[in-house]
Order: sequence, then structure tokens, then C-alpha cells
Amino acid sequence: MLSKTQIEQYQKDGFVVPDFKMPENIINKIEESHDRLLSNHPEFKNYCPAILSYDESFLEFCSNEIILNYLEQLIGPDFALWNSSFFAKPAFDGHATPWHQDGQYWPIRPLATCTVWLAIDDSNVENGCLRFIKGSHLDKKLKSHNLNDNKNLTLNQELDKKEFNETDAVNLILKRGQISLHDVYLVHGSESNKSAKSRRAITMRFMPTSSIFDHQMAKNKNLFSKLNVNKYADRKIYHMRGIDISGKNNLTFL
Repeated sequence: MLSKTQIEQYQKDGFVVPDFKMPENIINKIEESHDRLLSNHPEFKNYCPAILSYDESFLEFCSNEIILNYLEQLIGPDFALWNSSFFAKPAFDGHATPWHQDGQYWPIRPLATCTVWLAIDDSNVENGCLRFIKGSHLDKKLKSHNLNDNKNLTLNQELDKKEFNETDAVNLILKRGQISLHDVYLVHGSESNKSAKSRRAITMRFMPTSSIFDHQMAKNKNLFSKLNVNKYADRKIYHMRGIDISGKNNLTFL
């Protein structure tokens, strides 16, 4: 379980690194699953935004009981998994992720998600580790983003530079198998990978079921055409724990 100090750190800083390491045999299985995904979809060599839409076997890795216990401490006993992504960042040609807030992209109301970030490789400054702006989640507001269609970026929404101070950034240094958890409003990004080592990671997105994943909102091209998220319109929402508090989520039970 997370300690009281770790929970307070998550609330204050917007992220926490628990005392956890995914077993090596599970990491090996994730690597095998990712290799299989890339053999069928080489276009995802840098980033697959929704791996469960292509291979639901990844659900096994998102259902670790210890991780679910952490989530229950942070977002309550009733929650669902609504997405999992794979950031591959291959050696020498790993794309950068611009400074952003995750919630900028998502048709969830009220906006709420805790993201679990699982390192498949050691993640450090040399290979483009994640970077956080501590406390940038505290006002619970989406800040101003601009469209950036640079093909060498994993995402196309970039936070306006006036919205944050990059000198406040902290590097998320993780060993293979470690995880971090971060808030939906936390400002973060990462540099490109020009090193000789890959920087692979899975993200798992969990929302409390007091929120609604709005499939109809996702179909609204006026809201989401530039964000390229209308692909969320048919997204499965996987029940993890508790009940659907909202009563409006179309949950898929495992």
C-alpha cells in the first residue's frame, strides 16, 4: 500500500513513485506482446495510442492487484480502465512528447484520471525520460494548448510556453519495472531519444466511475477534430473495481 507520506506527495506534487517493481517475467511478456504488435503494425514503432484496441491481452498487465490497490487509495474504490498506450521511443530515433496536460485530449466529464506509467526499459535523461512540473495540477484547470503537427512528436497538442516554467521541471528517472502515478492535470513532456538505448513504457489510464467517458462527446468533430480523438467514440471501458457510480458508463466486465 502507499504510505500516508506518498499519498500526500501525490496530492501535493501531482505524482508519486511507489515502492514497486513489476516482476521480470511479466516485463518479458510485455516485450513479447509489443514485438507481436509491431510485427502487425509497424506504424506504431514510436507510439501506439490505444493498444487494447489491437490486442486485449495487454489487459493482463493492467490488472496487477498491487497497482489496483494504489489506485483505490488515490481515486477511490470505484474505477475503470479506459485506455492503455505504448510509448516505444526506439534508439536513435525516439520521438519527443511536447509539454501538455493529458486531459486536453480526453472526452471525460468531470475530467479525472490517474495514469500509471510502467517503465519497460531504464528511463533516464539520456534516452528521453518523462519530465514533470511539480504542483502544476493544483488549480485543476486545462491550460492553453496550441496545435503542433510536427511529425517527430508523439502528440499534436503543445502547452503554450507562457503557461509554465520549464526550469521547474523534474526528471522521472525509473529503472525497468518501476512505475509512477500522475494526475490528469499535471504538466509533463519528454525529449527525443538520440541514445543507443530504447525507452519503452506502457501507460494505463484509470478513471473514477463518478466520471463519465462520453462516447457522444468523442464524436463531436467541432470539439475534437484537431485533437484526433474521435477514435475514442467506440472505446471499450473496462470495469476494474467497485460499481459505476455515474450509472452512465457502458462498462465491459472482465
